[in-house]
Amino acid sequence: MTNTDINKNLSRKLMEEIKEKIQELRELGISEREIASLLQSQKPLQKITISRSHKIYLGENRIELRLEPLVKAVYLLFLRHPEGIVFKKLPDYRQELTRIYAEVRPSGLTEKALQSIEDVTNPMLNSINEKCARIRATFLGQFDEYMAKSYYIDGARGEAKKIALPRDLVIWES
Repeated sequence: MTNTDINKNLSRKLMEEIKEKIQELRELGISEREIASLLQSQKPLQKITISRSHKIYLGENRIELRLEPLVKAVYLLFLRHPEGIVFKKLPDYRQELTRIYAEVRPSGLTEKALQSIEDVTNPMLNSINEKCARIRATFLGQFDEYMAKSYYIDGARGEAKKIALPRDLVIWES
């Protein structure tokens, strides 16, 4: 028997033991959510740093997250609102998003840029969902699903969407 075969057999045996232990937990009344949390990544969340020039850095190594200007502006808007934003109420945030976008966009606000802001704050269009999907994909490129969920914009349909990351992990450089 080769080392590979031995490792496969040990792996199968260990997986069976884990399945049995999970079943025992279920029988003891432990919820599926608690069981799932045991199987998730246990790495601590990393801080996000927003530089004066609105660059977004992740962790102590300051890995820059590159987002196109409007997507970045949307992300910064949601970071500034830990209580979340209901998509139906996005028009109420149009001026604030415009200010953020003007700071983030190096070439200034053109008619096309202003129309993009109008579109992203129009709850009847899909633009905000597209921007949130891009943000989600960026964080899924950095983390597993369990950790990424703390960093991207998420929430139940019809309720406030928010970034779950504790705000003590968000550093705004001045």
